This record gives sequence, C-alpha cells and structure tokens, in this order.
Amino acid sequence: MYYVYLLRSDGMSSHRYVGFTNDVGRRLAEHNAGKSKATRYGVPWRVVTMIGFDSRDRALAFERYLKSGSVRAFANKRLW
Repeated sequence: MYYVYLLRSDGMSSHRYVGFTNDVGRRLAEHNAGKSKATRYGVPWRVVTMIGFDSRDRALAFERYLKSGSVRAFANKRLW
C-alpha cells in the first residue's frame, strides 16, 4: 500500500505538510527527527489524515492534486 498523509505541526499551529510514502510510521519519525528540510522547523508533527492507495502512481497523483492551489481551500476546510 501507498499512502498520502497530511501532517499538522504541534509546535507551530499554522504549519501543515502533505506527503507520500509506503510506511507512514517511519516517515513520521523522520519528520519528527528533523531529517526533512521541509518539516524540520515544525517539530513535533502529527498525522491528521492518511489515505491509502493500491497504486503508487495514483497515490503520487493525489499528493500532487492536494498540493495544487486549486484544491488547497478544499483541503483546508475538509481534511485538516
């Protein structure tokens, strides 16, 4: 399985992150350890939403969709 996950910073309330992985637990630990440049300053992070896909391509496409400007308002209202 592949997952698109949404994180919210417990340290900085306005910080959010959308990512993709096949191991959410490992990836969350990496974010909280400061191993990702994009999320290093929002530690600690927590998973808000996690959506599973059976196809890597579909998961990546959904991640790109969530990161697009056209869906940001929807995501802010419905997924966070």
